[in-house]
Amino acid sequence: MSYTAPLPWTLDSLDLDRIDLSRIRHNEDMFFLLCSSSFVESGSDLYTQNLIDHFAGDQELQIWLSQHWEHEELQHGRALAAYVRTVWPEFDWDSGFKAFWNEYGAVCTAEQLEPSRGLELAARCVVETGTASLYRALNEITDEPVLKQLTHHIKSDEVRHYKHFYQHYQVYREREGFGRYKVFRAILRRVREVKREDSDIALRHVFNLCYPHHLGNETEFRRISDRAQGLLRRHIPAEMTVKMLLKPLDLPARLQNSLQKPLARIAKKLFLH
Repeated sequence: MSYTAPLPWTLDSLDLDRIDLSRIRHNEDMFFLLCSSSFVESGSDLYTQNLIDHFAGDQELQIWLSQHWEHEELQHGRALAAYVRTVWPEFDWDSGFKAFWNEYGAVCTAEQLEPSRGLELAARCVVETGTASLYRALNEITDEPVLKQLTHHIKSDEVRHYKHFYQHYQVYREREGFGRYKVFRAILRRVREVKREDSDIALRHVFNLCYPHHLGNETEFRRISDRAQGLLRRHIPAEMTVKMLLKPLDLPARLQNSLQKPLARIAKKLFLH
């Protein structure tokens, strides 16, 4: 598995010298969202290895994970980190990521994965739904041209990753024969996990480095993080998010259509506190 497939886009295609600092540098909420996202994406090699081990014997999926998915996710991290370093050079990204990694690496373990391979693939669809929705929202929020280009690239990658995980999920669903109730529980567990761990840990380590005098001040951390997530919540593509989340349940068309609108009204809370 040493071969690396060509990437759909490269960091070299982004002209960081063209960043319009006047449109982004003053926006602390975007700084927190972009920097925390860069931390999570840059840790992709850890949970990729967990997945590769989990799908031992499924060579097709393992090859895709190691030769495509991991490298694209790590590129997301490199590109976001490069953007953050260019716009906010005073932020010590390396120190922040090291602190994040020390905590995140301890909780991102194989024990978090679903014991059923098919249900883990349903859970992966949840994660890809969250990231696709995140980067589409960031793309809508910003008017900075380079960030617009970058978030479009990443959103497109995440949608494609979702489709790939979903295709493998369909194979395992037939093979393992689990019902909708188990799928629903797996989806719900992963939504809660994403909210509780990934984003919260990353945001906290950005906060700790930016505001060392508020270290341990939960009220101040929540004020900053809630404000940033509130900006994101206002732009989350609710209908797209719900449609992607419901798809693994394979509901009858009439039922899915009846659920999409009411669920879209609460979708903004699914991945955010």
